[in-house]
Order: sequence, then C-alpha cells, then structure tokens
Amino acid sequence: MPAATTSFRQRVYRRLFDQRTRSGRRVEAFFALFALFSVVLIFIESGIGTQYHLTFEEWHAFVWLEIFVTLVFTFEYILRVLCWPKPANYVFSFWGFIDLATVLPLYVLWLWPEIGIHYLFAWRAMRAVRVLRILKVLRFMPSLMILWRAIARARQQLILFYAFIAVMMIVFGALMYGIEGPQYGFTTLNASVYWAIVTVSTVGYGDITPHTAAGRTIASILILIGYSLIAIPTGLITSHMSAELNSRRQSRACPHCRHIGHEDDARYCKACGGALAE
Repeated sequence: MPAATTSFRQRVYRRLFDQRTRSGRRVEAFFALFALFSVVLIFIESGIGTQYHLTFEEWHAFVWLEIFVTLVFTFEYILRVLCWPKPANYVFSFWGFIDLATVLPLYVLWLWPEIGIHYLFAWRAMRAVRVLRILKVLRFMPSLMILWRAIARARQQLILFYAFIAVMMIVFGALMYGIEGPQYGFTTLNASVYWAIVTVSTVGYGDITPHTAAGRTIASILILIGYSLIAIPTGLITSHMSAELNSRRQSRACPHCRHIGHEDDARYCKACGGALAE
C-alpha cells in the first residue's frame, strides 16, 4: 500500500476513533449531534404528518432531508470501515452495528417501498434508533464509565437476582392461573405471568385484576414483595459504584508526595499542591 494512502488512513483513523485528541472528540460530538438532529426531524415529521395532511412538496422536503442525513452517515461509515486496521472486526462490533443502524433505514425503504406505505411507523422507529449514537460520546465520560464498571462487577449478583425474580413470577403466575381462571381474565399462563410482573413492579395497569379472596391475597403479597425488591438492584449497583470511586481515588496518587484520596476532577494535590497525572 502506498505511503500516502497509509498516512491518509492513519489521519482519518485518528479523527474518527482516537478520542484522546481534541479533534477526535469534536468529530465524535459532531456526528452525535447530527444524529440527534435527525431524530428531532423524525419527531417533527411524525407530529406534523399525523395531525395535518401535508402536500407532496412538504413531504418532499422531509425526504430530501432524510437523503442528506443518510448520505452523511454513509460517508462516515465507509470511512470508518476503510481506515480500521481489520474492517471485519469493526463491522461486527457493537459500535459498528450502531453505526450501521444509522445508515440502513433509507436503503431498507428503497429495497422494500411497501414499508413506507403500510408500515410507516416501523420505518420511523428504525430511524429513531440513531439516538444510540449519543452513547458513543457518553461512553468517554468518567461518571458513565464508573457506572458501567459497577454494573459489570455486580453482574453475577444481578443475574442471580433477576433469575430468582423470573422463577417467582412463574410460580405466582401459575397460582393465579389456577385460582382465578379464564373467567377473570387469566386466560393463559402467559397472561398470568404478565399480571405477576406488573403487580410486583407496583405498576398495576388494571387490565387484569383478581376477584377471589385467595387471588387478592396473593396480589397483596406480591405488592409488598415488590416494594422490598425495588431497592435490591439499586443497592448492589450503588455499593459497587462506591467501591469503584474509592478505587479510583486510591489509584490517583500524587507523583510528588504520594498522597492519595484525590477527587476525579482534581488537578492538583491537596497536600503539596503538585500537579496530578490525568
């Protein structure tokens, strides 16, 4: 590969993927804001198109805007694929799928025009997925990284907790299915488990309600259990976040006096006043 081409790929790579540089952060922020702009357009189109009968020219304006947005994201996606050292790894990565999801809606419409006629709501939902591009910017914020590491550390406890909840919902749903029966809306086990989930979460839509004394007793127990269960995952994540914060503070030792316990945003040592490493 010619040296000029290699140098160009390296420059593009730094602009698109290296968020340690100011230019890289600006490029990522630009595309995130551009994705947010395209999502705002979708909401405007959905609101106006539902309430008013737009003329062909007015619809045409939204179509041209969608074409412009798609072309910008397509150009960016092609550049990302070409400048990545192993393009296949990027294409099949999590962020690669998100970038691809911002490009596909218009091409899907061109391949299957009936989607825009019979399933316009689905096409709008596909385009609204572009808001996920904002996560690519948020992932570089220290607070979000602390939250993500806390969730990763608590994943085993969370999996165990939600597995226990799933078993409990099946058991209580089966009980209600046997007690109440189809005559009171518990027509299937699926509907009964749905009722148990809605009840234990204290949402209570009211579309299915128990009518027997035994059914109401079980519903009361589920509601009381729900109030105590809500705090468990929050407590798990909070405890791991506290541990992560303490770990970060302990790791930020002053290179001059070796004092520890500095805040994340601290630039100077609170003991000797020396500059801290980033």
